[in-house]
Formats: sequence, structure tokens, C-alpha cells
Amino acid sequence: MAAHSIFTDKEERFLNALVDNEVEFMIVGLSAALLQGAPAVTQDIDLWVRDTSSAGFRRALKQVGAVYVPPIGLNPPLLAGDNVRLFDLVGHMSGLDSFEREFAAALRIEIRGVQIPVLPLDRIIASKEAADREKDRLVLPVLRDAALARSAEQSRKKKGR
Repeated sequence: MAAHSIFTDKEERFLNALVDNEVEFMIVGLSAALLQGAPAVTQDIDLWVRDTSSAGFRRALKQVGAVYVPPIGLNPPLLAGDNVRLFDLVGHMSGLDSFEREFAAALRIEIRGVQIPVLPLDRIIASKEAADREKDRLVLPVLRDAALARSAEQSRKKKGR
């Protein structure tokens, strides 16, 4: 499945570096929903990485001039650098299975010839339901509608319409 990119060239360069270095990661949250056609707005790109201490992850960061800042006290882990400034690292997704299980079921969405792993829309919905934050409750109707529209579109394609 090909998608129009919602990412800048710098962001795509980082995603490509992750893929090239065989880093197990997924785009999650509203960015993942946008890639699946949901009409939502977000200010960041949530990135769930299996192992932020892996050599591949460190190489990918180095290739784009970025660094990993480990969690300190109450501060979450961060990525620093111009090419990664909109990426937020996610260490846990409420209401979901382990990274390994979710990664195995991730969609692969093509962005300019590169297959990017993306959390499926139904799993994004499950996570937002489990998190039960006000901002999640506000976007859930939009995500549910997008999931229904996506399902109907896939059914039409299977029937050859």
C-alpha cells in the first residue's frame, strides 16, 4: 500500500536510516492514524522502538546527526537533533500487547519506496481507549469513523469494485 508522505525530507531520512539499520520500530499514535487515512491533527510523531540501546538504533541516529537522551528522573527519553525534533519515543502503549506482538502485526506502509512499520488503526483505537485521557476520548470518534471507512474500502477492493 502506498501513502502520500506526511513527513518532511528530514523525518523521512531518519525513518529510512532506521529501516536501513534494521531497527525494529513502529510509527504509533495519531501519525500512524494519519498514514491510514484518519482526518486527525498531531504535533509529533510517536515512535515505538524495541531497543533504544541497539547498535542499529545508535547508527541510525548518528547518520542523521541526532542523539538519544536517556530518561532522567521524571523526564522521558528524548531524541535530540534537527532531523528528529518532532519524534517522541514511546516506551509503552496502554492497552496493547508487547512490542514484539504488535510489531509482528504492524502494517507496512510504503513511503517513497521504503516500507515503514505502522501500528494498525484498530490497535491505535484500543490504546487510546485504554489510556482514557481526555484528548484521546475527543479523537476516538474520528478514529472509529476512519476505521469503518477503511474497512468498507478494503471490502470494496476485495469484491473488485
